[in-house]
Amino acid sequence: MAVLNLMRVEAVIDMVQKTERLFLRRPICADLNAYTAYCTSAHAAMTGGPFTRAAAFDKLAAMIGHWELRGFGRLVFCDSATLRPLGHVGALQLDTEHPPEMSWTLWSPADQGQGFAFEAARAYLDCAKADLGLDHLLARIKPDNIRSLALAQRLGGVVNPAIPAPPWFTDAVTYEFVMAEEPAKVAL
Repeated sequence: MAVLNLMRVEAVIDMVQKTERLFLRRPICADLNAYTAYCTSAHAAMTGGPFTRAAAFDKLAAMIGHWELRGFGRLVFCDSATLRPLGHVGALQLDTEHPPEMSWTLWSPADQGQGFAFEAARAYLDCAKADLGLDHLLARIKPDNIRSLALAQRLGGVVNPAIPAPPWFTDAVTYEFVMAEEPAKVAL
């Protein structure tokens, strides 16, 4: 049954990337309930939350609209067996005077520790240059977000203290990702 549903979803949604366990696609309206549950939970604290339901709506609308405004953006990654959205990953660029920023977020703590964020972020980084035209990304991470700091390092990000933190995130640890011509092959 899940295979049939996945085939239907692939036909309707602009599929961007597949991995062994996930597929990554643009965010859609059907993500609102799962995204709102994440945004309004204590789990959203590492990304500035928890947020109100209205703010969650606004944030998802911005994620959807970013693709139209910039030609790239964040993707929702879903469990390919169940079609359940697990989180989002990808680049955003709120100000064109600064490089795009990479982000990754699991929407439920129950999904932590299973390698989903790494798998999704690795897939995004592998297609960032060839498919999206991105050759340089930054990741801004809270210094106490140990899981994200470790993930940035595992993905090949390099701490770059020469890049100033933005005024809205003055204590951020900034990782830099420079995409090679050929993506590095990393075992999942």
